[in-house]
Amino acid sequence: MAGSRLPRQLFLQGVAAVFMFAFASLYMQIPGLYGPEGILPARRTLRPQGKGRWPQLWETPTLLWETPLLGLDTAQGLELLSLLGTLLALGALLLHQLRHLLVYLLLWAAYLSAYQVGQVFLYFQWDSLLLETGFLALLVAPLRLPPRHKQAQGRLAGVSPHEDLPFWLVRWLLFRLMFASGVVKLTSRCPAWWGLTALTYHFETQCLPTPASWFAHHLPVWLHKLGVVATFLIEIAVPPLFFAPVRRLRLAAFYSQVLLQVLIIVTGNYNFFNLLTLVLTTALLDDVHLAAASGNSRRKKTPTSWPKALLALLLELAVYGLLACGVVHCFGLEVDWKQRTVHSKTTFTFHQFSQWLKMVTLPTMWLGAASLAWELLTALWRWTQMRGWLQKFCAAVQLSIFGTATVALFMISLVPYSYMEPSTHGRLWTGAHRLFGTVEHLQLAHSYGLFRRMTGLGGRPEVVLEGSYDGHHWTEIEFMYKPGNVSRAPPIVVPHQPRLDWQMWFAALGPHTHSPWFTSLVLRLLQGKEPVIRLIQNHAPRYPFHKQPPTYVRAQRYKYWFSKPGEQGQWWRRQWVEEFFPSVSLGDPTLDMLLRQFGLQDKSPPRARSSSSTLAQALRWMRKQLSALEAPALLWGLLGTVGAIRVMQALLGPQSSPRAKEEKHRPAPPEDSVAASKQASPDPDVSSGSQTPRRKK
Repeated sequence: MAGSRLPRQLFLQGVAAVFMFAFASLYMQIPGLYGPEGILPARRTLRPQGKGRWPQLWETPTLLWETPLLGLDTAQGLELLSLLGTLLALGALLLHQLRHLLVYLLLWAAYLSAYQVGQVFLYFQWDSLLLETGFLALLVAPLRLPPRHKQAQGRLAGVSPHEDLPFWLVRWLLFRLMFASGVVKLTSRCPAWWGLTALTYHFETQCLPTPASWFAHHLPVWLHKLGVVATFLIEIAVPPLFFAPVRRLRLAAFYSQVLLQVLIIVTGNYNFFNLLTLVLTTALLDDVHLAAASGNSRRKKTPTSWPKALLALLLELAVYGLLACGVVHCFGLEVDWKQRTVHSKTTFTFHQFSQWLKMVTLPTMWLGAASLAWELLTALWRWTQMRGWLQKFCAAVQLSIFGTATVALFMISLVPYSYMEPSTHGRLWTGAHRLFGTVEHLQLAHSYGLFRRMTGLGGRPEVVLEGSYDGHHWTEIEFMYKPGNVSRAPPIVVPHQPRLDWQMWFAALGPHTHSPWFTSLVLRLLQGKEPVIRLIQNHAPRYPFHKQPPTYVRAQRYKYWFSKPGEQGQWWRRQWVEEFFPSVSLGDPTLDMLLRQFGLQDKSPPRARSSSSTLAQALRWMRKQLSALEAPALLWGLLGTVGAIRVMQALLGPQSSPRAKEEKHRPAPPEDSVAASKQASPDPDVSSGSQTPRRKK
């Protein structure tokens, strides 16, 4: 079996990068979202219930309970956590010494703390996915980092028996994410997914399109349908190959997932979500493949017996043939050579798919259990190969702890995974339900299902805010990122997530009463609150009411469509549909009634406990320094900083000594003499007793 040391390091670096993006993106939006003058002030969410300190922390696990001890309010505590999380993640990304269990524990605890007060603006599936991945990262991260020279050698002797167990959970998480995302598209009975026309609408109606979305939208319809078929193939049929015994099948599954995520990144602004999914795919890789890809592989390939190679090849061909036949049969693929198109249609019914899902859901759980059992047996075998009773005892303790944690997390994850098939959920072991219920508030496992239903089939609904001084002449309030001005090109904001723009997209799908926060947004605009205005336009002159707040605010609902090829100077077409929010002003009975109904009235001003706090003053100074930057610029600046430091590290790294160069160019001794020397003197790493012997591949 190929090792997973390099993929684990790549995974830990990727998780650190995503945490850095997530914290930095959130930091830039905290005053407008959660500040005392924000849309949903965070101070309202943490109200002591008269319970003890530890029971209160267990029920609502957030470090923000302790912010009064620092002289900060809840929003300032959230800013502090975001800044510290950004810096800590940046450090873990750059320094291998910081890729430690405690560092990832702090990152996970900080984001969980923000999640507890984030309310509707942090209730996205990628926030849940980041929390679950972050917890797995703290299990994957080592307790004790090996010396640099051992890392460079990359020997199996530097691997503890338990290290691959938590990393297996990353592969299981990737499987749950992708398989469930494919299944829910069909269980939702969405006509666009069943008719294979989802991509005909998706590029136009997604939350924040990119310029490439316009071009993808105008591709031929038959190609859109073929893209939907490919999506079902990659998300439903390919994920079981994550656990295939043949290494090349797992690598094929890896590259298919990477292809899908890259295409989504190019054609849509989905913040750090697709980047995080790419990080999860590292669990499908191994040391041999990464070393070969980087050109650092000096290991001679061990010749494989021809019966074994033939069996693996036949298995691969059988799998690929089965996938091809299944796709052709289920979607009726036919090539029209005259028109140079591919015709496709769904050939199975909802009832047939439901029966198939009922038949395979439980076996996929058993597949995961069998794969986990193999990992446990492999870890146990590695432990038996260790030498030295003290090292063996310490390894046994670690193996027991991490093995138990891995099995427990696997059992916990089965509960949300089974949500997609109700009958299987009901038959699940009651102990798993109890275990999941005990730790559910810690966000250790979630159910996933992306793009369940395709919205905007008759046109993209969009809410447009308008302001006026006299109630007769109205001026549109344009957002930085979401569609508004029909002549403005869609922006590229990855990996930033403008959370207000995202919620505006959800608000447009129903009446404003389904989005209570929208009333608070209208109130803050009437009050002219700068933190909220910065969420809409970061540069004051671009906001039409920057000199004086509007007297009246209202909202209209429009339908948007991409412009057609040949329409110069326009990216969108739009049509007015209806009034979304009535015209209101400060003191308006309608506005006051809505604020009371949703519990959004400012009953008492926030206490200014932090005005003289040194830490609070430092936070205000930092905010002032960064306020002129747009969030995407800050995030790309952080990424550029990482790249520049990596280049400097490569240029200024330790040079090879003359003796090392001489050893490098010295001809290799014959294989027989090497084998004889190995038999005569044991490997020093093995004889230390704390490592496992090297195995042939």
